[in-house]
Amino acid sequence: MKRRLVLIVSFFLLSLSCAQAQTAVPSLAPIETLAKQAIVMEALTGEFLFAKEADAPMPTSSMSKVMTIYLVFEAIKNGKLDLNAMVTVSESAWKQQGSRMFLKVGEQVKVEDLVRGVIIQSGNDAAVALAEAVAGGEGSFAEMMNAKAQTLGMTHSHFVNATGMPDPQHYASAKDLALLALALIRDFPEHYHYYSEQDFTYNNIKQGNRNPLLYRNMGVDGVKTGHTEIAGYGLISSALRDGRRIMTVVNGLKSMQERADEPAKLIEWAYREYGLYHLINAEDKVAEAKVWLGTLATVPVMPDKTIAKSLPRALKDSVKVSVIVDAETTAPIKKGQKMGKATITGTNMETLEVPLVAAKDVSSLGFIKSLWHKMKRKLGKE
Repeated sequence: MKRRLVLIVSFFLLSLSCAQAQTAVPSLAPIETLAKQAIVMEALTGEFLFAKEADAPMPTSSMSKVMTIYLVFEAIKNGKLDLNAMVTVSESAWKQQGSRMFLKVGEQVKVEDLVRGVIIQSGNDAAVALAEAVAGGEGSFAEMMNAKAQTLGMTHSHFVNATGMPDPQHYASAKDLALLALALIRDFPEHYHYYSEQDFTYNNIKQGNRNPLLYRNMGVDGVKTGHTEIAGYGLISSALRDGRRIMTVVNGLKSMQERADEPAKLIEWAYREYGLYHLINAEDKVAEAKVWLGTLATVPVMPDKTIAKSLPRALKDSVKVSVIVDAETTAPIKKGQKMGKATITGTNMETLEVPLVAAKDVSSLGFIKSLWHKMKRKLGKE
């Protein structure tokens, strides 16, 4: 027996937490960028704080090497490659144009050196050498890249090589690149440190990391630059401050200086104008629900999941959570059993509903005690 929802409690937004979504967040402080394509994403929730032509397919240049390294890290995780394994440099890898690690045909190179050569030096020769080590050839590796893109939800991307060298059929969107970089950080945290290393020396040739934001002391720890004549200057960047990560992608810029300044501006704007706020926490008791004919008179009620959102700081006080709990539920009650719902509302945000569930089991009373309580209720004494 269950009486319907009568208990309503309201409380306000207080703190920081987590969730998963991919939605656009309205801005009270608009910002512009010189980039042709750009996106700013709250990493923890997947919400997009800013987007400009973010779904438009664009030449990715070396930013697509994030996919190359993703597949290399996956091969290492699966035991197909080892960081200490040696790879023989093929002629195909050696003759790559553009940015290079300066490999030599036939030399044996450690996988970890090739990884640094791709991430830090943006070496096209190192990217092809790794592609061949993983898939046997760059064509087969491109097929793996496209399969992984589908798995990661990259719906506006297509790859034909491991380097990002120009090709009409090689492209991705700014949103897809943000999703890719976030997946790399999430899936391979043990290897992500390579992206924050500022230089790498191979064969007595020292090259600095091309990510200009690594040198600005603003919390940036990755990810990857790109540049070709057709694509312009681009950068996937990731900043971490006080446990909160902001991802940005910009492309189509006209100079290295713009590539340094525009994403920095977007990152500062995101941290300044938006906060990541706790809406409801799966570990918090939000109410007590009455139990009829149970070994306990009440049972704690909790949300069945944690929800957080990135919101303009000016709107955080408008958010309310209304809790509606079943007035009375007959035992037995199982932990996780639905007991009501929480409704979350706020200015310029969609209404969210979260089921509320019993925090523990409640057993039924024995026959005699149950009969006694039923009689008392019938007589109006309970």
